[in-house]
Amino acid sequence: MSEVAYLPTGKRELTKVANRQAILDAAREVFGELGYETSTVRDIIRRTGLAAGTFYNYYRSKEEVYVALSDEGARQFAPLLKAQRAQSANWEEFVHAAIEAYFLFLGDAHKSWLARRPPGELYPHVHGETPEMAAVFNEVREAIVDEIARGGAPDADPDYVAAACIAIAREVGEKMLARRPIDTKGATEFAVAMIQGGLQSLPKSKA
Repeated sequence: MSEVAYLPTGKRELTKVANRQAILDAAREVFGELGYETSTVRDIIRRTGLAAGTFYNYYRSKEEVYVALSDEGARQFAPLLKAQRAQSANWEEFVHAAIEAYFLFLGDAHKSWLARRPPGELYPHVHGETPEMAAVFNEVREAIVDEIARGGAPDADPDYVAAACIAIAREVGEKMLARRPIDTKGATEFAVAMIQGGLQSLPKSKA
């Protein structure tokens, strides 16, 4: 999938998209083979076949490349999350379906690079919120607000609930990816139980 959400026009724009995607594809391979900590920008550049100056036209560091990879994942997952929301009959179904879809997505997206790394090797957190990550947060928050209005979810602060659900999914997902074999079923059951069980004891929203 292209890293941008629109269809570019003109040779120059097409070249930009191709170069950016070449860098991301190369970074996946390099991070998978060498690990994030030991990888360098030079390793990524070598894999792309691009000039060093071309790389720095798009990214200033391997950290920025990693953020771009995370954004790409968020863009790809957002429509899957929306579909799960549309198909779920109630809050419990949505939580289970969304968490399971996320962990399956993680496992599939990372099997070509994280699965080759030693068990327990963790990758860095992405600090700050990008527009792509905000879109995922908003989708979760809207689902919570809708379910509270329908009486299907506890009347708790939707911002906090969305943040907590996403945090649980992210943290459990990282641990899941660090294990061998990758157990999406076990991770889903654990995360869902944490979310559903914890929600019952939350204070009501003041809004």
